[in-house]
Order: sequence, then C-alpha cells, then structure tokens
Amino acid sequence: MKIADFTEEHEMFRQTVRRFVETEINPHVEEWEAQRIFPAHELFKKMGNLGLLGLTYPEEYGGGGVDYWYQVVLLEELGRADCAGVPMAIAVQTDMATPALAEFGTHEQKQKFLVPAISGDAVFSIAVSEPDAGSDVAAIRTRADSDGEMYVINGSKMWITNGTQADYLTLLARTSGEHGYRGMSLIIVPTDTPGFSVSRKLEKMGNHSSDTAILSFDNVRVPKANRIGPEGQGFILQMKQFQRERLAGVLMSISGMERAIRMTIDYCRQRKTFGKPLIENQWIYFRICELLTEVEALRHLTYHCVRELLAGEDMTREVAMAKLKAGRLAREVADTCVQFHGGMGYVEEYPIARYFRDARLLSIGGGADEIMLGIVAKYEGILPER
Repeated sequence: MKIADFTEEHEMFRQTVRRFVETEINPHVEEWEAQRIFPAHELFKKMGNLGLLGLTYPEEYGGGGVDYWYQVVLLEELGRADCAGVPMAIAVQTDMATPALAEFGTHEQKQKFLVPAISGDAVFSIAVSEPDAGSDVAAIRTRADSDGEMYVINGSKMWITNGTQADYLTLLARTSGEHGYRGMSLIIVPTDTPGFSVSRKLEKMGNHSSDTAILSFDNVRVPKANRIGPEGQGFILQMKQFQRERLAGVLMSISGMERAIRMTIDYCRQRKTFGKPLIENQWIYFRICELLTEVEALRHLTYHCVRELLAGEDMTREVAMAKLKAGRLAREVADTCVQFHGGMGYVEEYPIARYFRDARLLSIGGGADEIMLGIVAKYEGILPER
C-alpha cells in the first residue's frame, strides 16, 4: 500500500524499525510477559543508540529533527510486535511523558531531562491519574505546595506505566488552592528524591510485560525550576500532551488489529472443518473483509489527524473520534478473531488470546470511550446546558 505522505526514506526507516522489533523485542516477549516486566533501561538504550526515541525532537538535544511521519512509521511498526505492553511503554517515553517538555520546557530543562530521555539513558513516566481521578483529570488531589524555591509534593498516582522503573516523572499536581482544572502545574520529579516510593506494582488483565504502579509522594521536595511552563498552566499543557498520546495509541492499535486479522486469515486457511478450510466459509471471509475495511477507514482518519498536527491545527475533535473508534474496533476485532480460532483462540499458546487481553485497554487508557464522546459532543456544540 502506497501512501503519498510516506517517502522512500520513510519506508527505508520502516525496515530499520521492523528489524529492531523482530530482533530486540519479539524474541523476548514470552519471557517478559511471564516476568510481568521488561528491562526498560536496557531496551531504551538500544533504541536511543539507533535514534528512535526522539525522532521529531530538535537535533540540539539529540533528537532526529525529522517530520512526524517518521514517528508514525515507528508507532505502526511497534504496533506489530508480539505484545502490546512493550510498545505502550515505549510510547510513554516518546509520545506521552516528553512532548510538553520538548515543546514548552526551558533550554536548561531540555538539557537536563530531554537529552537522557532521547538517548535512552533515562526512563520516563507520565503521572496524571490518581485512585479517585482517572479520566476526570480535573479531580486530581496530589499537591505541590510552595516553599521558597521548592515544591513540596504530597499525594499518590495510580495506573502509572513504567512506574516501577522510571527515573523521571512528568507529574501533574495542584500548585494552588483552586478547584477543577485551574491551578495545576506539570513538574519533572526525579524518582530518587527522598519521600518518593512505589507503593506496589499492579497485576493487570493484559499488557503483562508493561509494569504499572501506584506511586506515593510524602513531602517530596523538587526545585520549582523543574516546572514545565508557567505555574497554573499544567492542565492546559497536559490536555495538549494527551492529543499526542491518543494519536500514538491509535496508530499502534491499527497495526495490532491488522496483525490479528492476518493471523486469523492464516489460521482459517490451515484449519479444516467439514472437509474444507475455514476460510472458504462465506460468512468468515465476508466478516474478515468487513473488519479490514473498518481498519482501513480508521487508518485514514488517523492519517488525517497527523496532517492536522503537522499543519498546527487543532486535532482534538478528530483524534477523539479516532480513539473512540479504535477502542471499539479493537474489541470487535479481538472478539471475532478469537471466535474464528475456536478453542485454539482461548488457549495461551496461540497469540490471539494475548491480543484479546491486551486490546481491551485502549477503550480505557488515555481517556475512556465516554470521555471521547464528551469531547466530540463539546466540539459539535451538543452538550446540554449546565
């Protein structure tokens, strides 16, 4: 398939990423899934050496300085890995925890924090969600109180990807007494700061190779110089960062869906029932073609979001639509593919079972389906009067 926005150079880069996935990720997936964690520092350093962790970031800080279509290629190829947990953890580093730092951070902040993130010498997490504030970001309670040139942070964060391995957190916390979305700031928090601790690692239904943690802050003192952008603007910066996160999630999910469907086609060609291959059953190949059509339509909605991003336009409405569709379609693809695998789809020795478990997260993480619907309703002007 030839897309006009991808050049020959993009496709050459695609082969580089594909080789990396096939040699540095896939051979270890079974081990990492069983261990419920992957060696982030080791893998990220390998990626940093290849220049994969800061493709669109300025060359001044070790980035590639290339257009976002290279990032699209990276995310698409990561999405074809044998699990979703490791690609998600990588995307946290590249598209969730560092975009605000790269766009709004000072030169000093970028030298201190962005450079090691790009080189793979430091692992980042995005610390927004809390036990009582997941999709409702305006309800967060973690505080960063002023004390001279320092912030004193108290509270907890939950559902934090890379949380047990992170060197730095991009933390959203309240820096004033205002309620709702006002009075929040984004602050870089080194995890070796006294008072910080990992409360526990969470056991999840899927994405087993990705460590997810509850984090605790007990009078954690960090310099105000670690704050990204003006005080009180953290919610706005994080909302902008969320758009990159959602776009990355959709791009990876499209590749994952396509891979699951292709695996199912191959299985149905090999599996015979009633004297003929399953794929010759009209219901099966019609249903598979319907899913391929849905995936292709979603792909081009997502590419439209990329073009809006590159043009500096507001893609919030469209990326919310794409994420909503991706989450629901991934569940439909997973359910159908398991069904067409029959009993083999329900056993762990076939990869479609892992896909079924991993795919369910997309409708929850990065803003649940209901949040996406609310965003679309707001942009369409159909929200009820409050």
